[in-house]
Amino acid sequence: MLIRVSTLVLACSLVLSGCQNSPDVKTASVDPLPSWNDGPAKKAIVDFVGQVTAKGPNFVPVEDRIATFDNDGTLWVEQPIYTEVIFTEARVQQMAADHPDWKKKQPFAAVLNHDAKALAVSGEKGTAELLAVTHTGMSDEQFDGIVTSWMATAKHPRFQRPFTECIYQPMVELLRYLQANGFTNYIVSGGEQEFMRPWTDKTYGIPRERVIGTQMKTAFVNNGGGAALMRLPQLDSMNDGPGKPVNIGRFIGRRPIAAFGNSDGDEQMLEYTTAGSGLRFGALVHHTDAVREYAYDRESKVGTLDKALDEAGEKHWTVIDMRSDWKSIFSGQ
Repeated sequence: MLIRVSTLVLACSLVLSGCQNSPDVKTASVDPLPSWNDGPAKKAIVDFVGQVTAKGPNFVPVEDRIATFDNDGTLWVEQPIYTEVIFTEARVQQMAADHPDWKKKQPFAAVLNHDAKALAVSGEKGTAELLAVTHTGMSDEQFDGIVTSWMATAKHPRFQRPFTECIYQPMVELLRYLQANGFTNYIVSGGEQEFMRPWTDKTYGIPRERVIGTQMKTAFVNNGGGAALMRLPQLDSMNDGPGKPVNIGRFIGRRPIAAFGNSDGDEQMLEYTTAGSGLRFGALVHHTDAVREYAYDRESKVGTLDKALDEAGEKHWTVIDMRSDWKSIFSGQ
């Protein structure tokens, strides 16, 4: 991804990268979040990081500085529909020639005919069928290659830029800022785990082993020396809602001290994070900018933010208002 930066931002990046081996070194001389407007959200983040990294009552050892991030709608665009759904539909179109029966079989016919209403009627059962056909029946390595190839050419339907360039520059800065202060960042998303792993390191600086998502079952096979993990058409773990804290415990083994989401699917992750002892931080990205991105919350079918938004005040979660808190949304804006 090409990122245009000013001299000041470049200096900031160099300072931050130089601090990675000394996580408690402060970078007060340079703005660590240049794409953020000065306001309560930015102040809350900087104050929190300052308190947990400084010697004092709220100090947190480096090994416990765990931060978790939802992906869709928190780190990159999820409207008008989840990127993985667009990928899945593209796979159905690509595979249709080998499956002529799909023209009359739902939910495949809905995809082939671009019939959003029929696809919605198919519900979770239809989604599971689509995932089983497009995401499984191959090894992890084969699926990795399919996702990588698609990402190299696919573009967002509105912004006409690669999906990996439809990431939020303020959140990328936040990831770097936390890392520079000794945090270990994880993605904890409802997206399918192996769909995200091929590109998160290059895009966010989060390696594949720190990506936790919805998982399909896998099985070890060894056919004449071709040992591999084969992806099976069965769901192993749904990483959404209450599934997120369960998988955090399973794969991380530590309760995060900071969590960032944008929808009701992140509510339990934020609850789990902020219920721990000591100073904690929970935040919701509120999509309020229809001009530069999208504006949606309670009534949206994608990224619904309703209950979690009501809970934010009671739980003292920070609500990041996209329109007022971010100077820019994407790199190069």
